Amino acid sequence: MSSLQHFRAPDGLAPGPGYSHAVTGRGRWVATSGQVALDGEGKLVGPGDPEAQTRRVFANLDRALAAAGASFTDVIKLNYYVTDITMLPLVRTVRDEYVDTARPPASTAVQVTDAYLAQLARARRALLATFDQAMAKLHSDIAELVPDRPG
Repeated sequence: MSSLQHFRAPDGLAPGPGYSHAVTGRGRWVATSGQVALDGEGKLVGPGDPEAQTRRVFANLDRALAAAGASFTDVIKLNYYVTDITMLPLVRTVRDEYVDTARPPASTAVQVTDAYLAQLARARRALLATFDQAMAKLHSDIAELVPDRPG
């Protein structure tokens, strides 16, 4: 049983469609990373199929929560970053298969552009390139310290 308290419609606020305006609770915190529609091998699920991709995102979240000993009943906030805000009804339909609709988490939806996602991908590639360079430098430094070590 969750120890969360949901405030669906605080004084002066209309109830949100499928979300609580505020959620409080006590106990252990679990943070999850943002999830995308990738399978266990890192391959895109459902290219061109927003429903398949949305289902995979929620399945991935479910797996991440379960790995930490949590479930969607423990979630206090969901953030959605979508390239097409008109897909929000689909996202809500799939979300409702996972959350307690009588006690939904707080929620934020933001539309982002493909350019924004491309910028994130470039930043990720730059970060990985920097990481690769750092690892190569580390390997080089270790080789200098231990010259007998095979390359």
